[in-house]
Amino acid sequence: MKSVLSIAVALSAAMAFASPIDEAIAKGAKYLLSKQAEDGHWSDGQMPALTALPVWALAGCRETPAEAVEKGVKFVLGTQREDGGFYVPKPGRGGSGLGNYNTSVCLSSLFVSGKAPTEALLKAREYIASSQLTGDDTMAGGFGYDKVSRRRYADLSNTSYAMDAMRRTQGLEEFRQGGKKVDLDWDKALAFVDNLIKKEGPEAGGAAYNDRTPQGGTSTNQQGQVQLRAYGSMTYAAVLSMCHANLDRSDPRVKQSLEYLNTYWSVDGNPGMGNQGLYYFYDIMARALSASGVEKVGEHDWKKELSEKVMSLQQEDGSWVNDNNRFWEADPVLCTSFAVLVLQLCR
Repeated sequence: MKSVLSIAVALSAAMAFASPIDEAIAKGAKYLLSKQAEDGHWSDGQMPALTALPVWALAGCRETPAEAVEKGVKFVLGTQREDGGFYVPKPGRGGSGLGNYNTSVCLSSLFVSGKAPTEALLKAREYIASSQLTGDDTMAGGFGYDKVSRRRYADLSNTSYAMDAMRRTQGLEEFRQGGKKVDLDWDKALAFVDNLIKKEGPEAGGAAYNDRTPQGGTSTNQQGQVQLRAYGSMTYAAVLSMCHANLDRSDPRVKQSLEYLNTYWSVDGNPGMGNQGLYYFYDIMARALSASGVEKVGEHDWKKELSEKVMSLQQEDGSWVNDNNRFWEADPVLCTSFAVLVLQLCR
């Protein structure tokens, strides 16, 4: 196995001939490699997604040593439960250790890495599909943090991760031996997303986190009803989800959301949330606009503006970090993983 020193030398050599984006990615990768634990995990071994995200980022880096990704993959695979989910149970907390969130992120990451057994990925698809809420209320079709919880709950962030993972890996069902192929109820998922998109007023096209939790504050519609406020990251999550539900950018719902994002365009902060969840915002922006095939949001060349902003925030040691710790973004491994993924999509 290569030493940390030899890895650093190889990455430094690659950076000498890189474009600014390539150089930033290589520095970020070097930072991530320096923070990997001996057993392959990053940050918190109780949260598999926090290892899956750097694996996802490093798998797309041209000079990443294969063994670093393999160690991360092995660690993540070791957290898979009998029900197919990737999570560490949290007894007494009313859930299963953020099983839906962890499993969705891990499934996408492992698939991108190309180093996980198909059987393990198919089991994860079963877990995610079985976690989709049924029924006829506004939560139906969506996903929360956990498959089992004390209350009925779903939000757009978890739903977008689940839809992304399931659409990304749908081709694996061709390898399922016997039994019915596993999938989401895509119509129900789309209905859940659509319910969170504002249809009127100055926020038309913008999306809220869910219809019960005031993460971004509230607003009042023309009928005087109090509604949860739309904000940037959730609107990008809605666009990504609609694309995975096979809507394209000509669909009126997608067009309206893109118009909202043009009106409230920013790479300096998450519209409606400031610097809360800033690097998640950058990541979901890049994934949504890539999936929709959009080159410009209004007059904004999003790849140019976003990559320049993200590169300007890189620290001397190659990392990225958020001063605001909401959504765990005081963790430089989390932010650096998001930033590297963003720059790969902008490249």
